[in-house]
Amino acid sequence: MTPARKRSAASRPALTPQPAYVLHHYDWSESSLILELFTRQQGRIAVVAKGAKRPYSQLRSVLLPFQQLLIQASHKKGEEGAEVSTLRSAEWAGGHPMLSGAALLAGFYLNELLLKSLLRHDPHPALYDLYAATLPALSNDDEQQSQAALRAFELRLLRELGVLPALDCITQTQSSLTMSARYRLQAEQGLLPDDENDARHDSPSGATWAALEAALAADDLAALQQATRPALGSLRMQVRALLHQHLGTDRLRTRTLMIDAQKLLP
Repeated sequence: MTPARKRSAASRPALTPQPAYVLHHYDWSESSLILELFTRQQGRIAVVAKGAKRPYSQLRSVLLPFQQLLIQASHKKGEEGAEVSTLRSAEWAGGHPMLSGAALLAGFYLNELLLKSLLRHDPHPALYDLYAATLPALSNDDEQQSQAALRAFELRLLRELGVLPALDCITQTQSSLTMSARYRLQAEQGLLPDDENDARHDSPSGATWAALEAALAADDLAALQQATRPALGSLRMQVRALLHQHLGTDRLRTRTLMIDAQKLLP
């Protein structure tokens, strides 16, 4: 290495590998990709993976969804403020088997939620850890357990984003819940008593809502998943209505794919 190159290398700051997941990718050129990554330290970032589409590229077998990576990314000199940085390296950091079937669609649903709800360069280490802990639960043979994992992720995401009201009191009056009574989570009104004359009178009980709030406050994922089990169906509809309002859409693309796939099943 020449003296000039030695000085140039010494002047560049050392890059520290950071854990990341691939949320999405799309073509940038005939040989390269743009990746949307979810990192623990920086939150959601966009990087260009140069040459990743080439047959002999070492990145081809590494840049897979739902697999934790250790990545290094930086900007070119003079482009430090650019939105997209350059992927310098990526290696597999170990993890669980690839998702398949219904678990694969559920995983892409989580990715879409993160892509639509998180700003770039806005770190959410707690959400990163939640995502990493939720992925293996999606492949559980117990369908209720995988659904409980999804409901827990949705609730924690809404709480992290600051749009989930307290679940241990009526939102408008701040009065305590009656444990045996039923309460509905409305996107615009928060938690309110269920209408007994409504044909959809299947909302969670006050005891269920209180257990959910206690688990959220304690940051106890196992307890949160367990608390969702008594009301998985009604929670799905009510929590997703709040998600859709926050995201400004009436249906996510992955939900449409799930519904279409279910229609093809016997």
